[in-house]
Amino acid sequence: MRRVLPFVTCAAMLSALWLVFMVVPTEREMGIVQRIFYFHVATAQVAFLGFFLVAGASAVYLYNGSRGADRLAQAAAEIGVLFCSLVLVTGPIWARPIWGVWWTWDPRLTMTVILWAIYASYLMLRAFGGDDDAIRRYAAVLGIIGVLDIPIIKVSVRLLRGIHPAVITRNEGGSGLTDPRMWVALIVSTVALVLLASWLMELRMRASRLSDEIAELRRSVLVREGEVA
Repeated sequence: MRRVLPFVTCAAMLSALWLVFMVVPTEREMGIVQRIFYFHVATAQVAFLGFFLVAGASAVYLYNGSRGADRLAQAAAEIGVLFCSLVLVTGPIWARPIWGVWWTWDPRLTMTVILWAIYASYLMLRAFGGDDDAIRRYAAVLGIIGVLDIPIIKVSVRLLRGIHPAVITRNEGGSGLTDPRMWVALIVSTVALVLLASWLMELRMRASRLSDEIAELRRSVLVREGEVA
């Protein structure tokens, strides 16, 4: 699977690009800039998935202290923050020609920035807190609490008054994706980015595992040198 995943990911990404730029019809009101929607929404879904993985793996770590679960939580947080950053970049690119501004403190946008800040703080805690079990547990609690922001983001378009569009399911009913090709492009784009995130996460976990093994070897060498001395 490790060897197959890069090729499957590349094929899925090429398929998504072909669908978005060659197959999907141009949206009538927003024009060609609307095509960024397929990547914007897909990156958001991958970011949310990554943060749910952080919460789940963190809960497992708090329950049984599994080092593997802790590695998964950290890798998922890094991937989640990466894709959440892409959401915050692609959003303004889409918003500028439609809203006339790069950024506005719409409820959904504000909640997304808060989500990004929570998990950026998680990564900073892991990076600068040291390799200590207490730090890992504090980070695990933060990783679980942070995911509670995602349901707020999901319902903010409907419950809070803002200008962020509800494209997939509109407030007045129905969907903004009127052409079946739009749904196909969105699904393929999401699958492609999920595969990309899975590949990156697998690489990150492998690097973390190798780092732990190297640290263990160093400790063993130091112990032996102490015994010899």
